[in-house]
Amino acid sequence: MFKKVGFAGLSMILLMVLAACGTSEGASEEQETLVMGTSADFPPFESFTPEGEFEGFDIDLAHKIADELGYELEIKDMKFDGLIGALQSDRVDFVMAGMSATDQRKQNVDFSTEYHHSGEMFITNKNSEIHSLEDLEGKTVGVQLGTIQQEGAEKLQEEYNFELKTINQASTLIQELKTGRIDVGYMDKSVAEGYIEEQGLTGFDDPTTVAPGMAVAFPKDSELQADVSEVIEQFLEDGTIAELEEKWELDE
Repeated sequence: MFKKVGFAGLSMILLMVLAACGTSEGASEEQETLVMGTSADFPPFESFTPEGEFEGFDIDLAHKIADELGYELEIKDMKFDGLIGALQSDRVDFVMAGMSATDQRKQNVDFSTEYHHSGEMFITNKNSEIHSLEDLEGKTVGVQLGTIQQEGAEKLQEEYNFELKTINQASTLIQELKTGRIDVGYMDKSVAEGYIEEQGLTGFDDPTTVAPGMAVAFPKDSELQADVSEVIEQFLEDGTIAELEEKWELDE
């Protein structure tokens, strides 16, 4: 009887050890999750589907980067002017939001290799008489708060003497334009072209500036920066980014 009980006890212990080993191995195989911050009001880079799902060029690219590095991806939507603060407070691991890698931003965050460049554009209603920078004098120009377009417009304002109005979201900027609360919007060219086609608007290119390209933003000294840059360089070389630009009509 003693031997039978001892053997049964030993078998139970062995099963528990094996189960524990199996659990440990399974846990080690679970993928870690990267948290991405974005501002999903910037089509075709990031926006929502009618069903409330994230979509866009940046969204697709972020998923491909996470897959390449072996991570799951979680995306958080927030206002554009709060994204750098989210990085600095470690609420997100990185940001992809059509964000240009400006010198001013580099004082607070680190950037990956640039992955896309659009340029800037002024957008107006069809019946507008604003066709050039000279026509901006005395008019009200709307820009999205915290963007590189705000920085560019502030410089242009000194020469062309227009009123500047900052707005939280790109979609709201379009509403302000269509309802006459601003005379012209100043936006990323790819985004502006999308609104022009969708909303029956018009516009003209900004001939004065060459903005830095878009890049992934990280907290200072993030270990992810080098790995993500390496993947972006690979995607630029193997055509992955070109395919996404074609999908989202950014290659025209």
